[in-house]
Amino acid sequence: MAQLYPWLKALHIIFVIAWMAGLFYLPRLYAYHVDSIAKGSETDQLFQIMERRLLKIIMGPAMIGTWLAGLLVLGIPGAVDWNSWWPWIKAAAVVTMTCFHVWLSRKRKELETGRCRTTALQFRRLNELPTVLVIVIVVMVVVKPF
Repeated sequence: MAQLYPWLKALHIIFVIAWMAGLFYLPRLYAYHVDSIAKGSETDQLFQIMERRLLKIIMGPAMIGTWLAGLLVLGIPGAVDWNSWWPWIKAAAVVTMTCFHVWLSRKRKELETGRCRTTALQFRRLNELPTVLVIVIVVMVVVKPF
């Protein structure tokens, strides 16, 4: 199992990078979508395709891959010291990031049906959440301050 550890870790990091790229980009797409695009227009249809593909083809598989590779790493004895605080803080940040992903998925459906009440400014502000979460996660994993 120890021989798999570096490969699982590498896969985990690759999936995280793909997932984070989507989490950084999708709220920005939503901000542009709600800011200046008329419902039913050609541009609206284009944005819907881009948003749907980003979620379904990149973000969804990347999130699943992140979780699977991460859970497999946890299955390796000694990979994580659960008596420390850092893995629990990291886990809470990952769960929060997953909830944000689900929220973004729901917003896509609202945009598709024209029922989205979230403003462009709100999407721009929420766009900072993945940045804060990834900072917490990286510090917990690399520095292990607690």
